Amino acid sequence: MKSFILLLAGCLMLMGCAGAPTQNIPWSKLQGLGQVDYRLWSTHKLDGSLQDYHIFIRLPEEYEAGQTQHYPTVYLLDGGLNFPLLASYYRLLRLMNEIPPLILVGIAYGSDDWREGNNRSQDFTLPSEEREFWGGAAHFEAQLRDRLFPRLEQDYAMAPDRRILFGQSLGGQFALYTSMYGQTPFYAVIASNPALHRNPGEFLAPVLSPADRPKTFLSLAGEDNVEFRVPMAAWRAHWHRRQPDWQRRIADLPGHNHLSANPEAFRQGLKWVFETAP
Repeated sequence: MKSFILLLAGCLMLMGCAGAPTQNIPWSKLQGLGQVDYRLWSTHKLDGSLQDYHIFIRLPEEYEAGQTQHYPTVYLLDGGLNFPLLASYYRLLRLMNEIPPLILVGIAYGSDDWREGNNRSQDFTLPSEEREFWGGAAHFEAQLRDRLFPRLEQDYAMAPDRRILFGQSLGGQFALYTSMYGQTPFYAVIASNPALHRNPGEFLAPVLSPADRPKTFLSLAGEDNVEFRVPMAAWRAHWHRRQPDWQRRIADLPGHNHLSANPEAFRQGLKWVFETAP
């Protein structure tokens, strides 16, 4: 009995030290995330049905409501993963003065599962003979340009002429699409390890209106999967034989794989975008 009482007392002490669980999570204590706002955005998919996106907005520490200064805005595809990762990393880059103050916007599906609403395989892609449900990139770009961007830019001090897109893997395919063939709603795009493994031919056509293309930073991980590395090597060789049709830079990231490259692509891409800004 004495041993049991001592054990119970120890458990109670540990519970007291840890504190009781709470539903009111103090996100402000994660200071790396800064001030984060949330919006639920519903819009139509390619087939006309409704799609819910979870929009997370991280404001810079310098941000004040009603101010006249407008900030460049970085839109993060696959925001459910990339927003918590890169919103905190942004804070470290700012502490070292590597990049200017920015607004970050994460566009998230709320799940990795297509059955629970993750529509990235359609939203981010051009058509593929191997995947009948691919091919929604132009539609998704139009939804961003015509519906999401105006709404956010009405409510926040965002600079419409300094929109930047970050996408990785299939998100990198979308970034490459909008930089080469889209309606150019972006000032610059950062494409990390674009996944062109099922439709590489879609990205060999001449670039539309080269003078109007967004600045493009494309990074390739040295240890990327072969299925992604081979088509990107062919794409690189194809465009290397031609004079640059649009302002772009290709960076190799040795030692990184398909997923680990995201923070370094984000860092190097943003540094290049602002170092080459007029």
